[in-house]
Amino acid sequence: MATFLWQGVGPNGETVQGEMEAATREAVISRLRAQRIRPKTNKIRAKGKLDQDIKIPGFGEKVSPKDVVIFTRQLATMIDAGLPIVQSLDILAQQAENKTFSKIIKQIKLDVESGTTFADALRKHSKQFDELYTNMVHAGEIGGILDTILLRLSGYMEKAIKLKAKIKGAMIYPISIISVAVIVTAILLIFVIPTFSDMFSSFGKALPLPTQIAINLSYVTIAYLKYIIAFWAATFIGIRMWYKTEKGRFAIDGFLLKLPIFGQLLRKAAVARFTRTLATLLSSGVPVLDSLFITGKTAGNKVVEKAILNARQSISEGKTLTEPLLASQVFPPMVCQMINVGETTGALDSMLNKIADFYDDEVDNAVNNLTALMEPMVIAFLGVVIGGLVVAMYMPIFKMGSIINGG
Repeated sequence: MATFLWQGVGPNGETVQGEMEAATREAVISRLRAQRIRPKTNKIRAKGKLDQDIKIPGFGEKVSPKDVVIFTRQLATMIDAGLPIVQSLDILAQQAENKTFSKIIKQIKLDVESGTTFADALRKHSKQFDELYTNMVHAGEIGGILDTILLRLSGYMEKAIKLKAKIKGAMIYPISIISVAVIVTAILLIFVIPTFSDMFSSFGKALPLPTQIAINLSYVTIAYLKYIIAFWAATFIGIRMWYKTEKGRFAIDGFLLKLPIFGQLLRKAAVARFTRTLATLLSSGVPVLDSLFITGKTAGNKVVEKAILNARQSISEGKTLTEPLLASQVFPPMVCQMINVGETTGALDSMLNKIADFYDDEVDNAVNNLTALMEPMVIAFLGVVIGGLVVAMYMPIFKMGSIINGG
């Protein structure tokens, strides 16, 4: 498919122009006429290399979840105000600050103009609009409540972004502290301790055991530094490659859920994400089996995904949602019982939203508790590792007199 630049006359006599992907020039003319645009055939040409934007891999503008949230909320407002969807998309494409996203919106607008449904137009851009988004939009188009669905979607995405930020915030603090500690320790072992070692060697006396251990550790680090770096680099790359496999990801995700402190936080976040996503899909009119499939694929954890897909299989066989969720031991019994009540009373989406709200608060509390718990642990770690090395180096200086005088 080539990209064509075109010009034409619109239904009201105004001059319009744009870009269109098509197999041939004739296909462009045909699509323009279908959109009630009279094409200027002498102004239709294939987009040459000089017309195209230069794209350097890794340097293009990325479309962030925040961009999609703003787009969704603004589109919902425009449709609710009575603006046609094509006009709304045109306005949003013009005002989008992100150039990459602006081009995507323009392409969606062209697809909708040519007769494609809004949901199908979005599906062509799966990196920005996932299955959850497109299925909800599809349900909104069928039910004639697209503006309501888009508002619900934007609210869901805002809460999902906040939840993700909380988890990242909880992880960044200890990782950054440990990283700084490792760097400082490496500087001490590679640059500082050898200087002390040269000074102590002139004493001609046996050094205190902690000092000797620190000096030996420094020698080993310097001698095998490239092998140590290679080992950790290979370990990191190996784990990442293994995580990309189905078996590896399942094993690592399961291990993370079993961690003493972080595991509980990740479990609560998974429950909040699962219940919020499923509630949003069900309340938007997406069928329960489709909702469970989408929820499983967007769970972010293979163990949780397996539990949800098993529940989907159970429902397809005429069973309840509660039994397989309880059997998986991923979801707390309280959550399963509340879901059971929701199924029994026919208010599952409402019950799921209540569970999601509760676990959002639980994640907040877990993050605060984790931060409070990490502070003394980090201080203890820094004191033992870095403080221990510093004290070990100063022990001979404290006993300098006895060492020089022979005791």
